[in-house]
Amino acid sequence: MARRGSRPPRLVAPPPARDRFGPRDLLAEAAHGIGARPGRLLLTIVGTVLGIGSLVVTTGLAQTAAGQISRQFDAVAATRVVVEPASARTASGERTIGRIPWDVEDRLGRIAGVELVGALGPVDTGDLEVTAQPVNDPSAQAFAPPAVVAATPGLLAAIDGRVTTGRWFDAGHDARADRVVVLGSRAAQRLGVLRVDRQPAIFIGERPYAVIGVVDGVQRRSDLLDAVFLPVGTARADFRVSGLDQAHVRIAVGAGPVIAEQAPYALEPNTPESVSVQVPPPPPSVQKDVQADVNAIFLALGAVALLVGALGIANVTLLSVRERLGEIGLRRALGARTRDIVAQFLTESGVIGLLGGLVGASLGVMVVVGVSVAKEWTPILDTGAVIAAAALGVVIGLLAGAYPAFRAARIEPIAALRGTAH
Repeated sequence: MARRGSRPPRLVAPPPARDRFGPRDLLAEAAHGIGARPGRLLLTIVGTVLGIGSLVVTTGLAQTAAGQISRQFDAVAATRVVVEPASARTASGERTIGRIPWDVEDRLGRIAGVELVGALGPVDTGDLEVTAQPVNDPSAQAFAPPAVVAATPGLLAAIDGRVTTGRWFDAGHDARADRVVVLGSRAAQRLGVLRVDRQPAIFIGERPYAVIGVVDGVQRRSDLLDAVFLPVGTARADFRVSGLDQAHVRIAVGAGPVIAEQAPYALEPNTPESVSVQVPPPPPSVQKDVQADVNAIFLALGAVALLVGALGIANVTLLSVRERLGEIGLRRALGARTRDIVAQFLTESGVIGLLGGLVGASLGVMVVVGVSVAKEWTPILDTGAVIAAAALGVVIGLLAGAYPAFRAARIEPIAALRGTAH
């Protein structure tokens, strides 16, 4: 007779530890379930491959493109500074409160990091017409007169313009107030001045001005191709120009903060706030902005592909559960626990996600390298991002397989064996 409080004797001895369902058995069962239908496996991981590959390509090309833009920014945009008079808002509107002095080239040229300086200002010609003939011909075709601009000798080099024919005026023309002009290429075409070796002239009103050159290639101020350039000294003598309104400065890479601090004091020591200096933003911020914009576009595509991949894994896992009802029922009847069934199907879906992640990450890296080689770029890839993208495939697989796994674990053995489970 059993003692009170003692446990009743076991009718069946517990299975030894070696007979329990262990990690090795779990992996073997998962591998068998995955490899049983290789065609279905390939179709299942396509969505995950596309999603992970899109993420890797997105981040890789964004970083690579941002690096290329950053290099170009350093070479061009980071060397450009524009100086203008500051403006203040008043009751009647905005009003200019500063000025650009006539000797702006000398003042800014003394600052360390400044390589080239040039300035310009509008010339008010009143009702005077700019023509290529001294006599007003009523039968001549009418066109809008080109703008007249006063320019310093260093302007053309500072804005990366080039002389297509003739020459640019120099400091001697400026000091003597010579009546010479240089035409923008479009202004020269409209005025019919295509060559300067025959000493052509244009007329502003009745005053003749010798055309000594034609310029082109002004990328930063393409509107100047429609302009007529006068030396500042000539504009002051003939049209009483009161001041300059913009200075262009080419600086050494990295000298922007120094120029921004010192240029206002060099031009207006008593009122530096009356001068506005536009320096380029630092390259890292440009690179981050470009990378963020590219990522925002393509990450959405990658997310859609990942969603499709997750739905594919979930559907295939559900189909596998329905096809393997007999196997599930037999395993449950032989003593498999609920967590064993859950672990098996989660492992299968996780392995499918891992395969998709690895293949997608590899294809993504290959695409980034291939595009970079074709474009002669330097590929930039974050190793951590690539590894994280591959690991994301496992997460997608586990999330997609969670519902089918728990549904399989709730199936009763008898119903599974009879094939009547839903």
